[in-house]
Amino acid sequence: MRTYFASTSLFFGLGLLGIAACGGSNVDPGAGNDPGTGTGTLVVTGSARATSRTVNAKLDTDFDTTFSVRVSLNSQTVTTGTVTITSASGKVPLTYQLDTFWTGTAPTYDEVYILDVVSGPDKAEGIRVDGPDIHTFSAPTEGQALDSTMPNMIKWNRNDMASSATLRGGNIDSLVIPDSGSYSLAAGSLKTDQTVARENTLRLSRSNNVVPKGATGDSAWTVTIENSLDVLANPVP
Repeated sequence: MRTYFASTSLFFGLGLLGIAACGGSNVDPGAGNDPGTGTGTLVVTGSARATSRTVNAKLDTDFDTTFSVRVSLNSQTVTTGTVTITSASGKVPLTYQLDTFWTGTAPTYDEVYILDVVSGPDKAEGIRVDGPDIHTFSAPTEGQALDSTMPNMIKWNRNDMASSATLRGGNIDSLVIPDSGSYSLAAGSLKTDQTVARENTLRLSRSNNVVPKGATGDSAWTVTIENSLDVLANPVP
């Protein structure tokens, strides 16, 4: 098993053999969601969020994944126990931070992530989300100059539709859109200058989630992947 401890990367070759031997298929893309099991006493809300290091990234190794999980019991933050994420790359034991979150990172995007939370007799385990596949922008092209006074079509390639999608960039703070593979960006959505072309970064996030069966009903475990594209907005005198 290759294990990442929070923001550090430590590799254990023998463990990697162990995860393959104990049923690696449940962390393979296409494994599907699993609400898991547990005592039904913990409130567990968390996310695995992958962001690209490069523009219009295409490979899983082009992403960093950040884990953030909040756990509470009887309205009190849970600060002890273990919170662990398992994926094809191995296990990430999360560390409790003073801001009430358990956090960690991994230098890739594995798509399928299993969350396990144990604190004394209370637990929520085997919560699996089969996250969205990697999407790439097909239009506009990187660095393309756009007329921001007109609608502009944004297109992306993906194999499977995600549960939700959100677009950010330019004058758009956060816009929920269908994961249909295309979206018409309204006129005025891009930031412009009067005399020179202005760069805008478009960010498309796609998410899948599951409501854990072994936690309270207001719990959720979400996997999100975000890719970005830089475009230019023509000057608007």
